[in-house]
Amino acid sequence: MRTIGFSSGALAYADFRRGVAMLQGKDIHSVELSALRHSELGPLLRGLADLDLSQFSYIAVHAPSEFGADDEEEIVTMLQTVCRRGWSVILHPDAIHDFSLWRRLGEWLCIENTDKRKPVGRTAPELAKIFHELPEASLCFDIGHARQVDSTMTEAHFILKQFGARLRQVHVSEVNTRSKHDPLSVASILAFQEVADLIPDDIPLILETPVPEGEIAFEMDRVREALPTREEMPVAI
Repeated sequence: MRTIGFSSGALAYADFRRGVAMLQGKDIHSVELSALRHSELGPLLRGLADLDLSQFSYIAVHAPSEFGADDEEEIVTMLQTVCRRGWSVILHPDAIHDFSLWRRLGEWLCIENTDKRKPVGRTAPELAKIFHELPEASLCFDIGHARQVDSTMTEAHFILKQFGARLRQVHVSEVNTRSKHDPLSVASILAFQEVADLIPDDIPLILETPVPEGEIAFEMDRVREALPTREEMPVAI
């Protein structure tokens, strides 16, 4: 069975404590702590001292998605404390001003493929340019972004085939035409099944679907349907 968790920001906008609290006591062992806005990063990092994360075997932190060049070195320095814990740092590549700063995070830096609004990181060739600058970085594959960029899932296939060795985690949601995250639909489940065999069973799936606490288990079941393990996949006749 795959390891499935949630982004704190998907469950509770800009409130990592509430997002984590919604997962506590449930059979969930992966979490991504969201600091998508620059103003959220400091409080999140300071809050780790008394945040109970004992039930989670995989933890990541999502870096701010937008910041000025003057703030970049401070942000990288703050995120180095996350890497020293052995946690991944998820980053949108269009946020980068100076690649040399982000090389300090090494393999713990996890580059996310982007949605259609962004100028970089949407396709395998665009990601190749990013990884040329960040040769040690890993990949956070956002399957919803990939489907939005190419609904045939061909680009998703190319990204996973070319960068599968770098894969650290997968973001799962339906991404609508406004580039907002939605719960999974039948259409997205069927589309995601097309590339499920390219995602190793031990890679954590982090849901970015905004659901109330009472629907967490239901949404996890839908993700298992969308991305079954190799053992769970139906046998072709």
